[in-house]
Amino acid sequence: MLETLAFIPQGMEIWLIVLVILLLFGGAKIPQLMRGIGRGVGELQEGLKETRDKVNQTLSETDPSKTEAK
Repeated sequence: MLETLAFIPQGMEIWLIVLVILLLFGGAKIPQLMRGIGRGVGELQEGLKETRDKVNQTLSETDPSKTEAK
């Protein structure tokens, strides 16, 4: 677990990443890039919700006692 936390960027690494993004995309493209990322995250959340709903529906169809306990 601690090994995975070692790769989280901190301090100077974050500024270096921001600088590289600015150099690659320029200031005008950043809002467009962030909108695209936001839409992608929204679609991911929607897909996860649909999957969770389907799993819950399947569980309730196969074992009604699972939904009554909630």
